[in-house]
Formats: sequence, C-alpha cells, structure tokens
Amino acid sequence: MNDATIFALSSGQPPAAIAVLRISGPRATDALIALAGGMVPARKAALRHLRDRDGMILDKAIVLFFPGPASATGEDSVEFHLHGGRAVIAAVERELGELPEFRAAYAGEFTRRAFANGRLDLSEAEGLADLLEAETELQRRNAQSLADGVLSKQVAEWRETVLMLGAEVEAVLDFSDEEDGEEISSTFHVKRNGLYADLEKWTNAPHLEALREGFRVVIAGPPNSGKSSLFNAILREDAAIATPVAGTTRDVLYRPVAIDGIPFQFVDTAGIRDDTNDEIEKIGIERAKSALATADVVLWLGPEGEGPDGALEIETKSDVADRMAKADPRAVVSSRTGAGVDDLVRDLVTLARARMPKPGSVAISSFQRAQINQALDALRDIPQSEDLLVLAERLRVARKAFDRLAGKSDVEAMLDRLFARFCIGK
Repeated sequence: MNDATIFALSSGQPPAAIAVLRISGPRATDALIALAGGMVPARKAALRHLRDRDGMILDKAIVLFFPGPASATGEDSVEFHLHGGRAVIAAVERELGELPEFRAAYAGEFTRRAFANGRLDLSEAEGLADLLEAETELQRRNAQSLADGVLSKQVAEWRETVLMLGAEVEAVLDFSDEEDGEEISSTFHVKRNGLYADLEKWTNAPHLEALREGFRVVIAGPPNSGKSSLFNAILREDAAIATPVAGTTRDVLYRPVAIDGIPFQFVDTAGIRDDTNDEIEKIGIERAKSALATADVVLWLGPEGEGPDGALEIETKSDVADRMAKADPRAVVSSRTGAGVDDLVRDLVTLARARMPKPGSVAISSFQRAQINQALDALRDIPQSEDLLVLAERLRVARKAFDRLAGKSDVEAMLDRLFARFCIGK
C-alpha cells in the first residue's frame, strides 16, 4: 500500500507558459484544502488562488481533482496548472513538501502506482515508456499501440483460453475414478491448436529492440578500407576521423539517426587485422568483433567473401582506378564524391523497413517474446494420449507465462528497470 502522497512537476522544464504539478495519494485532497482553500468539483477545472501557510498568494492557478479509483493512478489525484516560472513552481513544491506525509515523487512513481492499482498492465506500461522516448513516427505508432493495450487484450484472450482448457482437464481429473468419468472433449485439441498457431504468429513479430535502439548497421573491414569515410558520408558529417594511416579508428563509434522515419544506429569499427602489436588497437579490434555480433546488417568493405555470414559486400573508392574491385557487390560507392551513397542508404532503408512493424502490427520485446515462446513450448505437440497430470502442468506453465506478460508474477526486477525509464512526474 502506498502511504505517502507524492507530488512532482509533470510538464516540461521551466520556464514555460504553463507548469503542471501532479499530486497523488491518500491525502491528495489535503493539498486542495491547504493551498486552494477547499475542495473543488471532481473532474472540473476551477480557478483558484494558491496560498502559503501565512495566507500569501503563491499563484493564480487552474485546479483539478480526480477521485480514485477512476484516476490515472487509481488514487485520489490533484493537478495544479501553474504559471511556469521557476520561482512559482519552487514555492508551490515547498508548501506541498511541508504537508504531513507528502514527499517528492521518484522517477516513474505515478505510473508504477497506476500499475499497482490495476489501471494499466505491464505491456501498457512498457508502451507508455516507449511513447515518452519515441523519436520517430514508427516508434510513436508502435508505442501508442502497446500503450492502448493491443498486446494486453491479446494476452488476456490467451490466458482465458488456457484457463478454460485447464478447467476442462481438472474436471476430467476430478471424475477420473468414476465408472462413467468424463474424457477430454473433441474440441480441446482444436482450441489448443488455434492458440498455438496464434502464438506462433506473434513470435514472428518485429523486434522491439531494433525499433527502440535503431536498425543497427555495422561498417566493418580491414584498416584503410574506407569504413570511417563511408560512415561520415552516410551521416553527411565528419563524425569519425578518416585518414590514410592504418589503425586510426581505435574504438567503436555509434551514431543514431532517423532516415525516412526509420531509426538507425550506424556503427564505425576499428580495422580488423591480426598483425598489430598495438595493445589499444587490439582492444578496438575485439570491440569491433563484438559489434559484428549485435548487427542487424554488416556492410563489409574488406576482401570479398571474408566478411561475416550474411554481410553486404560493399565496393568502396569507386573514384580510384586501382581500387579493390568485387565481383558481386551489393553497392559500389565513393565516399569522396558521394557516388552510390544515396542508393546504398535507400537500400538500407528498405532492409530496415522490412524489419519494422507494418501498419496494424506490433513489435515485441525480447522479454515478451521469451514468455510467448515459453507458452509455445508448453503447448507444443500435445498427443491425445497425454497423461492428464502432465497436461494440467503444461497448461499451468503457459498460464504463468501469460501472467508474467501481464506483470502479474515474477517480474519485480524487470519492473524496477522499467519504471526507472520514466521521468520524474510520470
């Protein structure tokens, strides 16, 4: 139970035209009585002078009261819409901090209380966190779908189906000792198969990490193959130092960028070679190899066929006569003249868009995918002759996976990480 009443600025950093102070908790109405002079009608904006303990006016503000449990947090909540000057906000916060059992909110605490009070589930909370961090239209659209409960509604349907299947198994077990005991119905496996097929579709959903962090394009190859120059040409800025000296790039450089509404993360790496005695360069090479393992796509600028499996062969320095030519390059570019760079970028946008959610679909996180896969494993290949006790346990495992998806069990550590992503006041 949340005993403290919390408050925080939930609008942007001052100064601003308007500042919104949120208050939530069992004593939220004390703020109305102490500062606004009394209660106001529920869910109706009221104009009030806010005063300190000595009766001095702090501000003329719009005041709103949202009684729990039908509020954003599920608790009594109050909002003060103030003039957005720093001194005004500080004065009101100071008065609130003096009220008994009031304190400033932690990051994400309003949303965590909403979750604890059943106003939203885990998937909706994750969607809300993503919505606050969204920088591209694709990110916003996917986050909005999650926040609106697209996945949550689906999980609730899966859970209900598993509960119904489990109830049927339990009923058969209860009467298994009787002569005319019941048997599993013919529709049981039809429902199980339908649920399984639905879950399989969701495991093929786009990866949310690629949407959150950007489609990761790692540029790799030996020293002096033009990696940093191509990195700069794609970004249209001198983000990396490019020189003819081997080993100039000693570390991995990351640069997020949005292209045609698609979030990307371009990665420039140290030149990969085995014949260096420079300890710092060796560390850079190891980091480059680690970056290759996390890439969504690798642009390989080295000798043809020597890159990682699935890498795109890129022929660079097309303006140089004695360049290292490739028999079947994905792209031929010149970072100096810009030739072929735009075509390569368009190609990458096409590849990335194929990995991103289509209209009407939703990307899911690795945690969500893991729970769906656990349910799939539990429901996989159930024969007609399955022992009923084993079958009941399988269904229980699937239900527990759905409970974790909704945030109903075994997710405390993940909740701490999730709500830490929220700002103060949210």
